[in-house]
Amino acid sequence: MDIDAFTERLDRMMDRVPPALLRDLEGGVSVSADEHRRRGDPPGVYILGEYITDPYLGCLIVMYHGSFRRLFAGEPDAVWEKEMWDTLRHEIRHHVEGMAGVSDLDVEDLMELERMRADAAAPARPRQLRRRRRRS
Repeated sequence: MDIDAFTERLDRMMDRVPPALLRDLEGGVSVSADEHRRRGDPPGVYILGEYITDPYLGCLIVMYHGSFRRLFAGEPDAVWEKEMWDTLRHEIRHHVEGMAGVSDLDVEDLMELERMRADAAAPARPRQLRRRRRRS
């Protein structure tokens, strides 16, 4: 799926999200063409989406088309759409929890990352990680 189709589908998905869940998401949801990884993450782990709080931009969600392309190239659109929806919901949950002063999902994400690090000795294969939150 090219980035234009990805963006269009994401826009349609946003129409399904109750507006109350997007309150105070000043930066909205944007798409990056980048393939996103972090130094120190296990080999083959790609970040699909990220909830960011920035002192200047406010709260925003970034969806990384390049990471989706890396992990789902050749997969049918239905697979892309499911992963996009799952990632979007995940990042919105980060936003809602952040607004409520709760960090349960952050803890779950850290536990998942630790599990991935423990599994890193297994044969390398691309893995997805939509579960990171960044504060600027």
